[in-house]
Amino acid sequence: MRMPDLDPSVLARRAALIDALRRLVPDGVVAEDDALVAYDSDALTAYRQKPLAVVLPRSADEVSAVLRFCSSNNVKIVPRGAGTSLSGGALPLGDGVLLGLSRMNKILDVDLENRCAVVQPGVTNLGITRAVEANGFYYAPDPSSQIACTIGGNVAENSGGIHCLKYGLTTNNLLGVELALLDGTRVRFGGKALDAGGLDLLGLVTGSEGLLGVVTEVTVRLRPKPPSAKALLVAFPSIEAAGQCVADVIAEGIVPAAMEIMDRFAVDAVEAYCAPGYPREAAAILIAELDGMEVEVEGAAREVERIARANGALACEGSASDADRERIWLGRKAAFAAAGRIAPDMLCMDGTIPRRALPRVLTRIGEMSKEFGLPVANVFHAGDGNLHPLIMFDVMKDGDLDRAEKFGAAILTLCVEVGGVLTGEHGVGVEKRDLMPLMFSEIDLAQQQAVKCAFDPQSLLNPGKVFPSLSACVEGGAMHVHQGRLPFANLPRL
Repeated sequence: MRMPDLDPSVLARRAALIDALRRLVPDGVVAEDDALVAYDSDALTAYRQKPLAVVLPRSADEVSAVLRFCSSNNVKIVPRGAGTSLSGGALPLGDGVLLGLSRMNKILDVDLENRCAVVQPGVTNLGITRAVEANGFYYAPDPSSQIACTIGGNVAENSGGIHCLKYGLTTNNLLGVELALLDGTRVRFGGKALDAGGLDLLGLVTGSEGLLGVVTEVTVRLRPKPPSAKALLVAFPSIEAAGQCVADVIAEGIVPAAMEIMDRFAVDAVEAYCAPGYPREAAAILIAELDGMEVEVEGAAREVERIARANGALACEGSASDADRERIWLGRKAAFAAAGRIAPDMLCMDGTIPRRALPRVLTRIGEMSKEFGLPVANVFHAGDGNLHPLIMFDVMKDGDLDRAEKFGAAILTLCVEVGGVLTGEHGVGVEKRDLMPLMFSEIDLAQQQAVKCAFDPQSLLNPGKVFPSLSACVEGGAMHVHQGRLPFANLPRL
């Protein structure tokens, strides 16, 4: 391996560290310079940083052994699932170990009587449903990356998906976790029971972005497949009208399983990509899915169509079969991939706003697109106000990345201004870290960092993420971390 930027003493310490890790996980250490390229980023590809080494454990015992070693030798650790994070949450550190959990991919127990499953963190989101669908069950949270993203990463980011409007995020479908702490100790929060006494540490861990510990086992809630489901494809003359329709449907007390909006830019992209048959004359389309008993579904579908027509809908099509329903969803589920064919690079934002603010915010995003000179496709979970503007740019063009990042920050600032939040399911990571003061005061952030220090007094677990400055829990003071990177001078002296 070749590390030309490091002096001989640092290279020697690195070699000693890698040798020690290989003794702990003999067949699971990646250290060759070329091989590390595969791990130098997550799905937020604007930032890249090769890790010091990658460790791929196969068991919880190996995870604990690696954490114990890193804690004893002051080595930073970045946990990683499948690398589908969109906020830079799994961005490696140049002087840290990337702990990849993808090989821990076994389903340990399926308990249909208690409607739950116990799985390792590397099991894919869709893999859980595939394991139980023959018995009429499924796992409800369904991120667009569900074929690849892992349940451990879902817990770390509190992932959602298309059907989170009715069935909730990961936190609403999680019963328990086993967490490996920095010193290698493993603790359990929750379990198969529906509720547990004491502090809600399970809720604390969910969405903690790898800052408190490493998830080594997950117990998830399984749901019976609804007896009937129907999708509506509604075309609107403006994206504002589509947003108002969503607000009106919820105000009527109707809670569809899902409500998704795509603007014309996104519709044109998916039609060119997979041709789902969306109306090209629409400025925006709304996909609403109703599920439950058939009579309930049909009644709710009629009400949604009535509200849509009142908001100026150009057309409303209902699915006639399960195959037809899947066809309607095909374009929405392929939207990110389709948009990726339009421009070399893309930033996918993740602000969440009150539904009543949808028309105002969508209008302003369109104005910002012209101001920053970058196209944007709007594809989002309209039912819960979780926006996913896709900002198109070319990193090879001078100034494009800077404008894209400023455009994204402006969108997130607007979300907070209208009473929303910085993230709905992608997490804070690196992308939104420096915007945290928009939502939280210094006192708020200090309290959050105190929680981190209680779990991670050495500040070794995923440092440089979430907090604008990293509290030095042991020595006092704080150090600013730029793009999740710390200098190689912090390598342990082995």
